[in-house]
Amino acid sequence: MENIRTRFAPSPTGFMHIGNLRTSLYAYLFAKKNSGKFILRIEDTDRERIVPQALETIYNTLKLAGLTHDEGPDIGGNYSPYIQSERKTIYAQYAEELIKKGKAYYCFCTKERIEGLTDSSGNRRYDKHCLHLSQKEIAAHLASGIPYIIRQNVPVEGVSSFSDLVYGDISVENKELYDNVLIKSDGFPTYNFANVVDDHLMQISHVFRGMEYLSSTPNYNLLYQDLGWEIPQYVHLPHIMRDKQHKLSKRDGDANFEDFLAKGFLADAIINYVALLGWNPKNDREKFTFAELVEAFNIDGISKSPAVFDEIKLRWLNAQYIKEMSAEDFHLLATPCYVNITTPVDQWFLSKLIQSRIMVLSDIEETVKFIDHFENYDLNLLENKNAKSTLELAKTVLPIVINEFQKIVDWDNELLYHVLEQISEQYQLKRRPLMWIVRIAVTGHASTPCGATEACVLLQKELSINRMRYSLEKITNN
Repeated sequence: MENIRTRFAPSPTGFMHIGNLRTSLYAYLFAKKNSGKFILRIEDTDRERIVPQALETIYNTLKLAGLTHDEGPDIGGNYSPYIQSERKTIYAQYAEELIKKGKAYYCFCTKERIEGLTDSSGNRRYDKHCLHLSQKEIAAHLASGIPYIIRQNVPVEGVSSFSDLVYGDISVENKELYDNVLIKSDGFPTYNFANVVDDHLMQISHVFRGMEYLSSTPNYNLLYQDLGWEIPQYVHLPHIMRDKQHKLSKRDGDANFEDFLAKGFLADAIINYVALLGWNPKNDREKFTFAELVEAFNIDGISKSPAVFDEIKLRWLNAQYIKEMSAEDFHLLATPCYVNITTPVDQWFLSKLIQSRIMVLSDIEETVKFIDHFENYDLNLLENKNAKSTLELAKTVLPIVINEFQKIVDWDNELLYHVLEQISEQYQLKRRPLMWIVRIAVTGHASTPCGATEACVLLQKELSINRMRYSLEKITNN
């Protein structure tokens, strides 16, 4: 392929929704796979929906996701400006050209009149009333300052056909199409018009967007034809669903990239998972580095069927990324999560204990809770059928362990484990209940990211023995 140019054209209306992230990702992967360019364009013509700081959010999200654009508002390029609100005169020029060709027209109808229009099927449809105004009437309305919009003049007969690289050949009868608004009463273009003009002028070769735009594509193609422009290749993407019946939307909690980062997911894992939402590498592989995604991506793998966003699967994938990180890299990520721990512990050792036991970084707070939250735990934790542990056995075992542990000078995991093995043999105690009792007596939690001796090493000698004494007293006074 030659001169591949794709674009991501978000509106600055808030956070980066997962669907938008996937669109930008696929456009990026395709461009880079084919040695092309990836362009960022900001579509801010819907002035009422603009959210302050949203543009910075877009920049930051693309940076965190690793989607580096080759041209855009912040870095420029040969087709500036890349913000639509700065291109009003360009759209006006082409709207006037369409009017002269009879392919668009001024519409002076009031909002009330338009809202009262319906077709034979009960759908609201404009009746081309203003198309039939004389030039004299149009001139008089413009001179009088009557508000107007500019509409596309869609033919009422014939069929519009196009080919999509995912959904194949599609045909729509022109009578089913609407006379779309091209220029609004505030002088700004609609998405329907601006995206066509900009995609042509910026030489976009492949347009990636959601399948909800399939029905509008014939309108866009008519504009290309009316202006004598080449139509780009279309790549419409299937919906992302939150379940089998409902599309994932901006209203759904945690539907944004930033939300998942805040919940402790890794950016690389999110990108990897999002890539698989509607794209199949045609093998059983699920984990890709970013470079591997670029190499493997192809349009043939994009599905026509909706993809269900499964956070459980994302958690699993994120856990794989965490497990495969170097100990040093994980410790750097985990350390900020230890800020509220007040008990002195070896944080490096703690990171090694929890790295293979958490799925997302936000799990850390609950995982390490046993370090500071110990007293007043439920003694019933020592009654465990699976571990064959009882309170009576704990009452017998703990004095022995406390006594032997007090003798230990080199407080390390291997030696502690060896001492417990010796106690098991000497007192004919089964190892499993012995380990259970010590772990509960030291941590006060049923689930911990470490075994009995690892917990003791983490909490160090004095605190470990004091906690066992506390537990023994608690049992005795029960």
